[in-house]
Amino acid sequence: MISEHPAETMLAAVLYGSEDLRMEQVPVPRIGAGELLLRVGAALTCGTDLKVYRRGYHAMMLKPPVVFGHELAGVVTEVGEGVTKFRVGDRVLPLNSAPCDACYFCRHGQQNLCEHLLFNNGAYAQYMRIPARIVEKNTLLVPGHVPLEHAALTEPLACVVLGLEACGARAGDTMVVIGAGPIGLMFVHAASLAGVRVISVVKREDQVAAAHHFGATDVVRITEGQDTVAAVRELTGDSRGADVVIEAVARPATWEWAVGMVRKGGLVNFFGGPPSGTVVGLDTNRLHYGDITLKATFHLTPATARTAFGLITSGQFHSSEFITRTAALAEVPAVFQRMMTRGCNNVRDIKTAIFPNINGTGQ
Repeated sequence: MISEHPAETMLAAVLYGSEDLRMEQVPVPRIGAGELLLRVGAALTCGTDLKVYRRGYHAMMLKPPVVFGHELAGVVTEVGEGVTKFRVGDRVLPLNSAPCDACYFCRHGQQNLCEHLLFNNGAYAQYMRIPARIVEKNTLLVPGHVPLEHAALTEPLACVVLGLEACGARAGDTMVVIGAGPIGLMFVHAASLAGVRVISVVKREDQVAAAHHFGATDVVRITEGQDTVAAVRELTGDSRGADVVIEAVARPATWEWAVGMVRKGGLVNFFGGPPSGTVVGLDTNRLHYGDITLKATFHLTPATARTAFGLITSGQFHSSEFITRTAALAEVPAVFQRMMTRGCNNVRDIKTAIFPNINGTGQ
């Protein structure tokens, strides 16, 4: 085992329950064979983390009390026995999960649905342990010209890439994206890079400019008394509806809107995941006689992670513009409290980069 011998304890943000996030000194993780220890260079806030912060748990990803956060990149400080691809000092991007590649779903090309999907959390800390399976299958070297906070965008972008691939949209198609949070704006940007015409449906005034900035051709802002579905359809040829609609809000009303906005023969991707037990009402006549495809996509695969990483490292994806704030590690609880009221002041707030080490830069 090769090591820089970090300190015995570290500062970390520990989630105890709903809106209960505490800064604590905890032991630096110990690593075993096949594993890596990283000094966290940059960790990013995420809509999923905000949802977990509100609810206090995530059935698949974590069980409190637990060190929080899952979007990160960092520098290897310790290498476990048997690791040959990485060495101390390497700048790396570990994804937050890895499939088993042996179960039914993995064998059928659906690694995102792996029955034994291994998740990893703990990004809001000075150090983080990377399990052997993630080291082997889903950890990438970060080129020297790419800031670590940009590399950390790979995980959410990989989920977006999987969603886009599942839709089969082609250059020249029209796509509606409902929602202009971080994921919604990533869909807008990634689709526009692929030559897709994007209509963005947003809630707030600041999101109108953001959606246009990231490539939306048209933006419909939700206003009281407006028929949002009709407003979107008017922007499509003969008001027939869009070829593809992405729902990235996770509310029953917007799921229903999505079906109303798509054309006959089109596809809806219910990307936003409402809480368990949520029920929506859909017009079965429209679905059947309109030959409409309904899909949902979850998480990522190693292949979409590499596609997303390529978009970021090539500079095609405008990574810097998705990071609108920075903060020190000790500020994480305050950052999440602010995120609870995001948008109240009409200031664009997409993602915050947390820098746990070295004078607030983490580099």
